[in-house]
Formats: sequence, C-alpha cells, structure tokens
Amino acid sequence: MVIIMSCSHLRQPSRLALSLALLFSPALTYTATVNADEAASVREANTLVPSQVTRYAPTAFPDRIVLLPGEHPEHSQTISWRTHAKVEESVVQITEAGASPGLHLHAHEQRGSYTAHSTPNGDAHHHRVHLTELKPDTLYAYRVKGDDTWSEWLQFRTPKAEFSPYTALYFGDGQNALLSHYARTVREAFRHAPQAKVMLYAGDLVNSRYGIHDDEWGEWFQALSWMGGSVTQIPSSGNHEFSSDDNDETRHILPHWKAQFALPDNGPEGLTATVYYTDYQGVRYIALDSTEAMQSPEKARQQAEWLEHVLANNPQQWTIVIHHHPLHSVSRGRDNPPLREHWQPIYEKYNVDVVLQGHDHTYGRTRAATDAAAQGPMYTVTVAGPKMYLVSDQAKQQMARYAEDTQLYQTLDFTEQQLTYRSYTATGELYDGFTIHKNADGSKQVTDEQPTTAPRLCGDHPRTKASRCWNGTDLIYAPAGSND
Repeated sequence: MVIIMSCSHLRQPSRLALSLALLFSPALTYTATVNADEAASVREANTLVPSQVTRYAPTAFPDRIVLLPGEHPEHSQTISWRTHAKVEESVVQITEAGASPGLHLHAHEQRGSYTAHSTPNGDAHHHRVHLTELKPDTLYAYRVKGDDTWSEWLQFRTPKAEFSPYTALYFGDGQNALLSHYARTVREAFRHAPQAKVMLYAGDLVNSRYGIHDDEWGEWFQALSWMGGSVTQIPSSGNHEFSSDDNDETRHILPHWKAQFALPDNGPEGLTATVYYTDYQGVRYIALDSTEAMQSPEKARQQAEWLEHVLANNPQQWTIVIHHHPLHSVSRGRDNPPLREHWQPIYEKYNVDVVLQGHDHTYGRTRAATDAAAQGPMYTVTVAGPKMYLVSDQAKQQMARYAEDTQLYQTLDFTEQQLTYRSYTATGELYDGFTIHKNADGSKQVTDEQPTTAPRLCGDHPRTKASRCWNGTDLIYAPAGSND
C-alpha cells in the first residue's frame, strides 16, 4: 500500500480544506511504502480538535498565562494572558507571597494594555502588564483579571541581583502533536528539575498551519500548564513562527508571537519582537532571529552588529545564545552559511559559552573547527517534539554525539566556575553531557560526560517503524515540507 502525503502551507481556509489538501494538493509530495500496521498509525488523530468542536475558544476566564523576563528580571518581569474580547482591562494583582491565604488583602494592582486578535476560535484580547519595582530574590504571588473573575494565584521568585547557582531547561522544536507527544517531554523535564528558574525554547514552538494555528497554541500552553506563569520563559522564534502572503514571499512574524510574548525591548530596530537579551542571575541570555537572518543578509549583518555591542558590554559570568537554525547542521541536506559568516566569528571573539539551536529535528553537539574553537562555544541542536529527520553522514563524522528519532530535554546547571550541560531522553535517561570549567582569566576547559551507549538511530528499536524519520511522519498533521 502506498500513502501519499502532500505539503500544505499556511493559506488553507479551513480544516476541511486542509484535509482535502492532504489528498489532492499538487504541491511537494512524499511517498512511503508502509504495511497495514503503519497505515493504521497514519490515521492516528493524536489530540487534534475535531472540525465541529471549538476547544480553545477565549472565555471570561484568563488562560495562556506566561511569565516573561525584563532586561533585568530581578526588578522587572512581564505577565501576559488571554481572555475573550469583552475584557478591556489588563490588571494584575501582586503581593509578596506568604503562608496566609489572605493574599488579596495585601495585593496591589498594576495595569497594562491588550492586543486584539481574531482567530477561528473567536475574538480574543491578549493582555500584558509590565511588573516593575520588584525586589531581587523575593517570592511573589499574583493573579490576572478576567471578565468579573480572576485567575488562580500563581507564584514566582525573582532572581538574585548577583550570580548564584541555578538550573535552566532547554527545549528544541515542539511544533507537532504538542499535547499528545511534546507535552511528556516538557513535563518530564520539570519533574527532573523542579527548581529550574528558566525555560529556553529554540524556536518552532508550534507548526502554524492555517485554520488550526490557534489550536496549536492552545495545546502548547496546555502542555506547559502552570509552569508558564511561574517559571521565566525565554523563547526564540523559528521559521514556523513566520508566514508569507500571496503578494510577498518574504516571511513575517505571525500575530500570535507578538500578542503572547512581550519580550525585552532592547533588540535592533525592526527586530525587537524576536531579538533581545536578558540578564538572569549572572547569565546573559541572547535570543537571535535566524529566520530573518537566513532570508536577508542585511538582517544577518544588523543582528551581528547588535550582537557585538551586547557581547562587548557583558559583565555576566556566563553567556548563552539561542536561535533556531544551526550554524553547523545535523540533518541531511541542510546548511546555513549566512549564520556562520556573520555570527560565528563574533561568538568566538567574545568566547560565548554555548549556542542553543533547533530546526534539524535530530540531536547533535559539536565545537567549530576554527582556530578560535578551543575557547569558542559549544553548539547544540535538539528536538523535543515528535517530528524526526535523519542525521547526515557529514554530521556523523563531525558531531561529538548525535541521535535520530529521540525526544529530548536539556538541563544547564550554572555555578560560578562550571557550566554543566546534560541532555536527557523524554523518559529521563541521560543521553549526552559536558562540563565547561571557566578559569579566573576567562579561559575554558571542556570535559565530555556522554554515556557509553551507541548513538540512537531511526529504526534501531524493534518497535520503531523504518519510515519514522522521513520528512513528514505519521505523527504530523499536514506533513512538513523538506525545508521545514
């Protein structure tokens, strides 16, 4: 039996049209020969919302609550949330948290603004309030206003003003089957590291298919649950956060991103929605927009100039850069020369510690083969969701560790002199790791900490289908194209 899946994009008018496109679209197709068991799995609906159901409609009750950093999050953070369009006040009640349930008796209000946004799920207001005058290393409780109601009380602790050891979590692409498959990775990560202060995302948080785009964000926030409003979120945009229209092939960031993520306004002109930095307890996190850089040499240079300024004036102990497209690709048929041309020399000049990436739907880790590589960054690529690709032959030679067909999460443990990175499978097994030891003069030594197990490859496990790692799998609704 032959299954033919077609690459649909962002312009389908409905779920029905999306389904028809899967059958009849003349666009790029992928063909795989599968047996009867595999054919059954192709029909797997995961947690997709049936066409007659509106599961993620905005309501009077606040949802999609997310905690975002300011440039100096020990003093300022931003709360974002969604309601239906009748709620025209953006209000947060906040107080220093205590053991007494009388939080409302001591809370004060801070007000903000909202962005109106219409989707197939209904008209919504996305609210944001910038919290200011916060105290370092202080536990706060807050709630956000709905339509004659409030959210639950959520708690977060501000970072210390000076360096102090802590753990961050890092995720690659979620993108597909977010609730049915990606969710287990995020939840296992937080079970593993419940004291994590920061959650980092290397782009393609969702797939952004027209007609189900808002459902995807609904699943993303449902997978994240209360963690989104209690743990500082540091997202980087990927190509699936972008779209082009019929009259312009240039991709533009989609409305959901700007509506939901009120990020520090310190990036280069015209890119402040996706390029920014934040200093969190002795670590400078820098998010770059590789999608814009890949489609515009001018945007790549603009970000490089901004990046050099941010790194030249960096008093933090550790420096982490996060963006979507890898400088050193892991998957077959991929290469991103503009990023190596414009960004890699700056990473090496300023001794960036780690560059966190996604996009390739595989796992890989390497140091660049240049003269400055000994003190330059470690480059990592990972994937958290179920969409999987194949590792290239070149990457198998260059990568210190690689994997196919494996959902992963990563921990970064910071101390004053050591950064310990570990990658775990979605079942909590250690897959890779390294430690950077930083001397007083800034020089570094790297020690590998990878298990002795062989690299995981697609089809190695007896329950793994031989066709799992082609460009579009049984777990992806509207299979992705070869450049996704």
